[in-house]
Amino acid sequence: MRQIILTGDRPTGRLHVGHYVGSLKERVILQNSGKYDEINIMIADAQALTDNAEHPEKVRQNILQVALDYLAVGIDPEKSCIFIQSMVPELTELTFYYMNLVTVSRVQRNPTVKAEIRQRNFEASIPVGFFCYPISQAADITAFGATAVPVGEDQKPMLEQCREIVRKFNEVYGETLVEPEIVLPSNSACLRLPGIDGKAKMSKSLGNCIYLSDDEETVRKKIMSMYTDPTHLKKSDPGHVEGNPVFTYLDAFCRDEQFAEYLPDYANLDELKEHYQRGGLGDVTVKKFLNSVMQEELRPIRERRAYWEQRKPEVLEILKEGSAKAERRAAATLARVRHAMMIDYFDGDALLH
Repeated sequence: MRQIILTGDRPTGRLHVGHYVGSLKERVILQNSGKYDEINIMIADAQALTDNAEHPEKVRQNILQVALDYLAVGIDPEKSCIFIQSMVPELTELTFYYMNLVTVSRVQRNPTVKAEIRQRNFEASIPVGFFCYPISQAADITAFGATAVPVGEDQKPMLEQCREIVRKFNEVYGETLVEPEIVLPSNSACLRLPGIDGKAKMSKSLGNCIYLSDDEETVRKKIMSMYTDPTHLKKSDPGHVEGNPVFTYLDAFCRDEQFAEYLPDYANLDELKEHYQRGGLGDVTVKKFLNSVMQEELRPIRERRAYWEQRKPEVLEILKEGSAKAERRAAATLARVRHAMMIDYFDGDALLH
């Protein structure tokens, strides 16, 4: 079986380091691994409109920003197909057919949907399009026959719902769709990076992000203002590393060899944690080290972004070509789905028999 990836992001803002460690970095590794026959990366503008229908300009202005972030982290348009969701109308038709295979109560039980509804205060009035976006995601994934979907941990319930839809479709209509596997980051600290304010998740809507496009000084200011351990009031106080965003970020980003360059008093992160926990280590020292680590990680990303910023017409062409290629791939799946469902009425003379 051909090994195929489908993944993507909603263009409701620039991408941040939570996206980077949660899935973008993994996508680049997978893209360059040589293990996959096809890689499709979607800018999910149609899904973004499910809770931004009255503000289409917000979605429109972020299409190019997300594309620039993709190219900046190392997504290579020669190896990966970058496309815009709404430019592939076959995805909408697949969504419509899959809706018949999912109950309202099943979508209501989806933990990701419940969390997103609470976050957006949709409890009293949920847009139908937003409510159905797990089904839309299943259409996106299956349209490309994806065998693997690299995402953050918060998307696991969405993948499980997609797998259920695939099994149901194949049970009713015969073996047609491919059941995907989820690919999570190998570093457990990257599964869900907290916001700089200590909130459970870095989120564009909460304004607690470090963006991939932030300049060096902006990143430094955000890191130096990060929430830490509220009980660590004085340098001499024992501190907690669990639930402390600064140490969670170090778990996600730092490497042992960086201590020799930026913080030579310690051999590794375990030594730094141990000193912090027994007391005698100030938050400023730890934050300065984190800043050095993150600036090193983000510097090549900034440089690539600056390169593509000067070539926006080329970026637009990448999106056009990728969307055309994606539509051809999705159309082939849709033809198989329509045949399995016996609604390919004008293919041959089937209706006459």
